[in-house]
Amino acid sequence: MSQPTSLFLPGDDHAVLMLHGLSSSPLELRFLARFLNAEGFTTCAPVLPGYSAGSEEEAMEAWLEAAVREYDALAGRFARVSICGLSIGAALALALAHRRPGAQSLVLLSLTLSYDGWAIPWYRFLLNWAYFTPMRKRWRYREEAPFGLRNEALRAKIARAMQRSDFSEVGPSTISLPALHQASRLAASVRTQVRDIKTDCLIVHAIDDETSSPRNARFVAANIGAAFLRTIWLDDSYHMITSDNEREIVARETALFLRESEAVHSGDDGKQQVVSKALARRLRQLAALGKERA
Repeated sequence: MSQPTSLFLPGDDHAVLMLHGLSSSPLELRFLARFLNAEGFTTCAPVLPGYSAGSEEEAMEAWLEAAVREYDALAGRFARVSICGLSIGAALALALAHRRPGAQSLVLLSLTLSYDGWAIPWYRFLLNWAYFTPMRKRWRYREEAPFGLRNEALRAKIARAMQRSDFSEVGPSTISLPALHQASRLAASVRTQVRDIKTDCLIVHAIDDETSSPRNARFVAANIGAAFLRTIWLDDSYHMITSDNEREIVARETALFLRESEAVHSGDDGKQQVVSKALARRLRQLAALGKERA
């Protein structure tokens, strides 16, 4: 079994702790980490024992404790620490922000509190039951096309990579029942904590996400206690938005939000109404297209 490695890119005194998806690796966040580092941020995408690919599976409480240790290590070295999570990693980021309310900001990418996207198989609801049967040690959920990707060329590349390795830049080739069960426990816990989280929050989600529907993002956007909140909807990506067609938009908007969060707390503490530049461009494009068709 190949082993994932942590990613650390030194930058300024604002560090971003980046949490990958379930049973996966920091490869999922490599493009975003490099982009943020080029913008001046220190980026850290760790391998978490019990959560990342290649480690012995543990309960979700162990995942959170591992994330807390990584956060505290960064907080001891840098003036500001933000938390970024992808998929189940975004649920873990929410739990971490609840435990560490001093975080500068929170970035939730393809947030997954429920596997309810259009490509999830009909039998998904049976897996929580199957966990309590002998199937728990034998059955694994195998990732299949579209692998979270709208981009067909990249999808073909990932299909080949999945045959050679246990994980790729868009996630693991398989996920065990125990890992899925612990992810469900984490999501249930986070749902009860959202209102108490006050950290500045950016939510980025694809409207066609095949793994976690927009209901996941809307739930947090409607209930989180953050005064500085931005939600961005993508229309040319599936679940793996850090690798798919709009990964540059994701990276630019994340960098912009992190810097604006700094500005908010260094100046006016009042509630900020901020319009996404990427969304504004998209709306202008749609308006122009409408005029052409009129």
